[in-house]
Amino acid sequence: MNELTIDVVSDVVCPWCFIGKHHLDHALHLWRAEQPQCAVAVRWHPFFLNPDTPEGGEPYRPFLEKKFGGPEKLAEIWQRVSAAGRTAGIEFAFEKIELRANTLNAHRLIHHAQRVVADGTAISRLIEGLFAAQFLEGRHLGDRAVLADVAGACGMDHDAVRSYLDGAEDADEVRAAAGEMQRMGIGGVPFFIFNKKLAASGAQPADAMLKVMREATQPA
Repeated sequence: MNELTIDVVSDVVCPWCFIGKHHLDHALHLWRAEQPQCAVAVRWHPFFLNPDTPEGGEPYRPFLEKKFGGPEKLAEIWQRVSAAGRTAGIEFAFEKIELRANTLNAHRLIHHAQRVVADGTAISRLIEGLFAAQFLEGRHLGDRAVLADVAGACGMDHDAVRSYLDGAEDADEVRAAAGEMQRMGIGGVPFFIFNKKLAASGAQPADAMLKVMREATQPA
């Protein structure tokens, strides 16, 4: 088969999704070396990790301490995630994050970018930029100005993106898409679907993803 489609369900405030993206990028690098004639298309789909987040966000650490059972439990989780991140080339800076973000506008930006930007590499840079803003720089992804800055740094028209984000275009469509992911039975992210027939859940290592890519492109 000369085509590989990958549907990625994720949220930009999910650290495991950031790790999963890096593993996917590595797997795709290996795949393209192995199958240079195969066309690859990656499509990103929304998931709301914390759908009840206020529009303006809320304090990050207190929310997580309550969710996971206190500061010691949270420290253990951050340590585990940080260790996994290092294997993927990510140095998480959780201490920089002040606000838990509502990610509706971030998902709107991704949705909009996939419609107006033809280059899949540019979309990957945007996704990477959003994750980096959250987890490396501690910027608030619920802030439209931050989102427009990230988009501008990735080659999109900053002012056009800001104008788009200041409206409500595609908000209902993004919510509906996230709802569809749940109706499909996807309850956690990251989640990867290869050629609409094989799936991988969680931040799978690159070699595991490569194995699924090979299986998904085998003739029926």
